[in-house]
Amino acid sequence: MDIKDRVIHIIAEQAVLEPSDVGLESTLEDLGIDSLGLVESIFAIEEAFDISVPFNANEPNESDFDISSVATIIAGIEKLVKEQS
Repeated sequence: MDIKDRVIHIIAEQAVLEPSDVGLESTLEDLGIDSLGLVESIFAIEEAFDISVPFNANEPNESDFDISSVATIIAGIEKLVKEQS
């Protein structure tokens, strides 16, 4: 499973959806993920990829990590994984 599929799977799990229901252009809000679900998703992603996501749950819009859509989250994770290796 590649990074994209793993991230989609984690987000789908948090949203209680099938991975096929998670589109790249979907926002977390579209998927019904609230702020708690977002934090849980970030933790699950960090654990799955053994990375640290630069995300401030208290000020999500001030974060360096773009959570505006599933595609931007995937791109951010791919960048972090590449930087780590």
